[in-house]
Amino acid sequence: MQDKTSILLVYTGGTIGMKQDPVSFDLRPFDFSQILEEMPELKKFGYRIDTYSFDPVIDSSDVDIEFWKRLTRLIEEHYDSYDGFVILHGTDTMSFSASALSFMLGDIEKPVIFTGSQLPIGMLRTDGKENLISSIEIAASKDKDGHPMVPEVCIYFESQLYRGNRTTKYTAENFRAFRSANYPVLAEAGIHIKFNTAFIRYPETWGKPLRPVYDLDPSVLIIKVIPGMKRDLLDSLVSIGGIRAIVLETYGSGNAPSGKWFTDCIRKAIDRGLIVLNITQCQAGRVDMDAYSTGKSLKNIGVTGGGDCTTEAAVAKLFFLLGQYTDNKTIIDLLKKNIRGELTEV
Repeated sequence: MQDKTSILLVYTGGTIGMKQDPVSFDLRPFDFSQILEEMPELKKFGYRIDTYSFDPVIDSSDVDIEFWKRLTRLIEEHYDSYDGFVILHGTDTMSFSASALSFMLGDIEKPVIFTGSQLPIGMLRTDGKENLISSIEIAASKDKDGHPMVPEVCIYFESQLYRGNRTTKYTAENFRAFRSANYPVLAEAGIHIKFNTAFIRYPETWGKPLRPVYDLDPSVLIIKVIPGMKRDLLDSLVSIGGIRAIVLETYGSGNAPSGKWFTDCIRKAIDRGLIVLNITQCQAGRVDMDAYSTGKSLKNIGVTGGGDCTTEAAVAKLFFLLGQYTDNKTIIDLLKKNIRGELTEV
């Protein structure tokens, strides 16, 4: 551990790193190595804040597996040199990235805080400055024994710290862009930062080395159940080659059309060796396939219940598990287990 608290600030792209050109008024990325000049208040922390900027920066709509691997490798390479990491990222896919890194950064014992903004940091009403300042303070926070207060992958936005793999982008308009409907916030920033330690994941024993994982398999398809869905279309989707798993977004607590044609299509996918994971379309709540007959019919043909997992976390978890295992039974067993705080086991 460094004598002076040290934070690595990583700028990948996104609205937070934009400034308005004084002449054209166009938004353009600014040189993030000059962040301490742009935000001199950061010097008041007394931390060592180093910066790393992706070149070129990445629109979050272009985020992919290679991007996640690059972030994971960056953290691995600098893991022993810093007390915490703050990642500036576009909001559109931030929940996907935070979910992915929660699985890729095995045995993590340091904070990795994703943040960004709805308005560029150079604008008068920006939310970016508070998000950045509080994220850095949280990433640097330690308990009385010198251990990080939040040793996990998180998202900080508009005064609240969330577990990354429990979040969904909720709005494109308001400053509070994210929600964690099925899990309490890990910290709240007011006059003081209040940590909800009962809900933070801490290692059973401290001192394990980081165990990064780079093998991901994106052979996953999302199918959202909608009223009036055509049999021919569903049959075509489940017959697509090159996929190993389907995230089935169903109604309510895991319900879908009760017609035999629907269960026959899903059974066809399972018979082909595909894993089908049932996730609710609702913003909050969980899948319970024992609650109604339509859910039971899916369970009876081999569909796996996703509990209160978000779609973003379900996708990331499948990418992770498919990359590690070839045996469907092992993957299905692990889908039912809480392995990174993404799921409430009942």
